[in-house]
Formats: sequence, structure tokens, C-alpha cells
Amino acid sequence: MYYSLVTGANRGIGLEIARQLSQRGHHVLMGVRDPKAAEAALRQVAATGGKATLIPLDLTYPDSLALAVSQVKMLTPRLDVLINNAAILLPESQQLLKAPMSEIEETLQVNVLGALRMVRHFRPLLKAGSRIINVSSEAGAICGGAGTYAPVYSLSKTALNALTMHLAHTLAGEEISVNAVCPGWVRTRMGGQGAPRSAAEGADTPVWLATETDPALTGRFWQDRREIGW
Repeated sequence: MYYSLVTGANRGIGLEIARQLSQRGHHVLMGVRDPKAAEAALRQVAATGGKATLIPLDLTYPDSLALAVSQVKMLTPRLDVLINNAAILLPESQQLLKAPMSEIEETLQVNVLGALRMVRHFRPLLKAGSRIINVSSEAGAICGGAGTYAPVYSLSKTALNALTMHLAHTLAGEEISVNAVCPGWVRTRMGGQGAPRSAAEGADTPVWLATETDPALTGRFWQDRREIGW
């Protein structure tokens, strides 16, 4: 059995990733901040007939992550897939020069350093062939010039892309792949109901990277199952 840990798995893209992985036979470890509030999400994943377990964790608290590692170790000595999906988009993200520094720092703490903390804490469970997938955004791409959408959020995704490349280089010798993926504009609480894509469509490429691609593929940025520029 494969074990996959997905952060932010209580709703939106994270929940759909968890559901699709469960359908493919993975035991999904659903990383959530509030387990009681996530019970309905757990039932949705379990309804696919697969296995799922809620793992309480808060990306901003090392003690919470250390406890999460202990809980996962009781279930498995190996983590096959780690999907860093959890992220925040604060209203002030629209104003790079006016947003309170505390909220800029909070965005970076969750969207960038949260992913780094996850890798550092769970590294002992990541073995040769394991896959790390960072859910990023095309809003963070700089190859065609940075866009104007939610600059603080976009900045955090640019940093997450850079983190992806550095981790891919660092972990290449251990045969652990690290990739970033843009799910597109998805109808979630963050994306809004006007977004053109469903959560299922947004989850497709992350799940594809987790289950179907050559594990040797690493250090790349993907959208719609195609490589895109950083």
C-alpha cells in the first residue's frame, strides 16, 4: 500500500486530491488543522472505499509537526507521496506596499516556510522513489514577467517555486523527486465561484504526478500534465 500525506486536505483542491488518491489505492493521510471540523471531509474520502486518516498539524508550529510525524510513524515507516497543498490568500495580498508586514510574513510562513518545514520534519520517512509535490501557482511564474494578481500571494508562490528547485537539487542523490504544479483557477473558497475549473480538474495534475509519472522527473513546474516555465 502507498501512503500519501496531503496538507490542507479538509476542503477544496486538497480534499479532491485526497479523494482521488484514495480511489487509486493510497492510504491518504489528511493533514488538517482542526480534526473535528474535518470529519465530514474524512467521510467523503472514506466513501471512495479507500483508507484515510486525519493527521492534525499546523504548518506554523514545529511542535505540531513533530507530533504529526510521530502519528504517521505509527502507521507507516515510509511516506511515498508528500503534497504540500495548504496555503492562504489574505485580502491584503492585493497591496504589496500597503499590506501590513505581519500579514506578508504570515503568508510566507504558511505558503513557503510551511512547505519547507514539512519536508524537514518528514524527511526521515521519505525514501528513494518518494515524491514531493508543491501546489504552486502560475501567478508566481516570472518567465514572462510577474503578473499583478494578488502580489503578496504571488510573491509567496515565486518563493515556493524557488524552494522546489533547491529541494530537487538537494534530494536528487536520495532519488526523491520534487516538483511544483499549478492547478489553474479553481472553484474553491480561495478561488471563488467564478473560477472556470472544478476541484477535480485542479487536482488532476497533482494526482498524476503522484501516481503516473516517472519518479525520476524532478525540479520541474507543471500545469495540465505539461511542463511550463518558471
